[in-house]
Amino acid sequence: MIRLIVGLGNPGSKHETDRHNAGFWFVSLLAKQAGVLLEQEKRFHGKVAKASLYGHDIWLLQPDTFMNLSGQSVGALSRFHQIQPEEILVVHDELDLKAGVARLKFAGGTGGHNGLKDILAHLSSPDYWRLRIGIGHPRDLPGRLMDVADYVLRKPLLEEQIAIDSALSRSLDAMPLFLKGETATAVKDLHSSC
Repeated sequence: MIRLIVGLGNPGSKHETDRHNAGFWFVSLLAKQAGVLLEQEKRFHGKVAKASLYGHDIWLLQPDTFMNLSGQSVGALSRFHQIQPEEILVVHDELDLKAGVARLKFAGGTGGHNGLKDILAHLSSPDYWRLRIGIGHPRDLPGRLMDVADYVLRKPLLEEQIAIDSALSRSLDAMPLFLKGETATAVKDLHSSC
């Protein structure tokens, strides 16, 4: 059963609309849906809320440590509340998926994602759930050469944002089954809709 949902991103108004903040966007939507406010918790290095979602008490977390140090926040909260890696869902942007695509999976590598690398270092296990929100890759932009770091730290184009918002909405729709433990059905439904 999931006890912690972490949205990855970078803190501050400067980064609010960056592609890299797709995880933050999802957790903000969940908090709004649950009617809770994410509040700063210094001991957890981030914004935290306890939410009742579909009959389950779940911690929501947006690390304030910047993407590359996300594990510091995830590690602090999970240790304090004795949450095991397999009880964690990490929501993050994914370069290797086109905007509008979302994928749920359990465990695996980091795919070069610096936030996931740091979480792995702090949890000492890759065995946690991931919700990967596609943001596309700069190589797919016609006639533009852009560094990956520049790409993820920029606002999506309007058509990309519409597609990402749609993927976030369909991901929210998958959460009731996912959080009830019907993970295979939730994965199938999400993947067939994106």
